[in-house]
Amino acid sequence: MNGIIEISDVTFRYPDGGENARFVLDGVTLSIEQGSFVAVLGHNGSGKSTLAKHTNAIFLPEGGAVYVDGIPTTEEERLLDIRRTVGMVFQNPDNQIVANVVEEDVAFAPENLGVPSEEIRRRVDATLKLVGMSKYAKHAPHRLSGGQKQRIAIAGVIAMHPRCIVLDEPTAMLDPIGREDVLRTIKRLNREQGITVVLITHHMDEAAQADRLVVMNRGKVIEDGAPREVFQKVEELTGVGLTVPETVALLYRLRQRGIDVPLDALSVEECAKAVYAALNH
Repeated sequence: MNGIIEISDVTFRYPDGGENARFVLDGVTLSIEQGSFVAVLGHNGSGKSTLAKHTNAIFLPEGGAVYVDGIPTTEEERLLDIRRTVGMVFQNPDNQIVANVVEEDVAFAPENLGVPSEEIRRRVDATLKLVGMSKYAKHAPHRLSGGQKQRIAIAGVIAMHPRCIVLDEPTAMLDPIGREDVLRTIKRLNREQGITVVLITHHMDEAAQADRLVVMNRGKVIEDGAPREVFQKVEELTGVGLTVPETVALLYRLRQRGIDVPLDALSVEECAKAVYAALNH
């Protein structure tokens, strides 16, 4: 096992569904490499959030196994090690903010882990700087915007020094500016700090920014590859109720009209160049 997270043939049903409940996860196998940025894309009910909760033992598999840094998530006595390795950020930041002052909130988890006071101070300062929130250290979290709150929630997780951070739809409740702030923070953590990022999302533009894209439908992984490769499969994705980035959708429509353009131009700039080249060929 080489990945920081190894998911092997995992099945899972919610217990309140009875014996005839459908599998929310149905034979999922994934390996998440250290230092990678992976987006997991799927519509509501695809199993992506349930999968996220398996990565740090919030849920345990009914069948198969999940390993975090080689530790089976079923090893209850290693739960603290698992959650130190994989930190979780959820959809609603208000559910993760526990203190009345920003810096106290970021310090909360390290204090519970028994980190010495001087080290906590250093971590709080460094983490707030990392997420661009240093000037708000003395502020009340409830007075911040949604995007700022989510960055504080991320800081609270990063202060535990996890090697991997799993974000379950962290921008779902945010406006476009807040979404952009959080995505920028996530990418910085991955590229500058080497933190493994698993981003659960249903936003195509967010998924396009990852290095690897995993697409789920009805509890199964149906696509797994680089976003440029996966998003070219327009018919397969639309067939399971998903869309593609607007750039790819435009290029696809042009192709249907006989214009020879590539489908792997994800950014607006790449798309514009591809259309210009095709029209001036």
